[in-house]
Amino acid sequence: MPAREDLPGTIRRSPKKAQDTYAKTLDSAIEQYGEGERARRTAMSSLKHSFEKVGDHWEPKGRKGPSDAQAARSNRARPAETASGVDANASKTHLLDIAKRLEISGRSRMTKAELVDAIQKANARADRKARARS
Repeated sequence: MPAREDLPGTIRRSPKKAQDTYAKTLDSAIEQYGEGERARRTAMSSLKHSFEKVGDHWEPKGRKGPSDAQAARSNRARPAETASGVDANASKTHLLDIAKRLEISGRSRMTKAELVDAIQKANARADRKARARS
């Protein structure tokens, strides 16, 4: 599997199931679309259907399905904003739990949209830290 040789860092730090999902989808997408961005976007979309980004890695979602408005759209001609791996369709309670694990201050006063934004920022910080350690 060529995809296994070049997994993104966040996926390398994730459970084997997440790695398998990404790698198998990427290999299949490369066969269908050829090497490039489209194949990688397809693999990431597949990963986001079953996993959500928490800090510097991916964890299984409570339920499978689209994670944000862009993933739920059937018409990709006019792209919508993505949630960068955060399960924006999850309950506010779930998002509060993730925010607590990521030690986001002020989380109890945040709206659901604010929680999604704060989790995205915390995930980006965790990614930067992990890359600096590597």
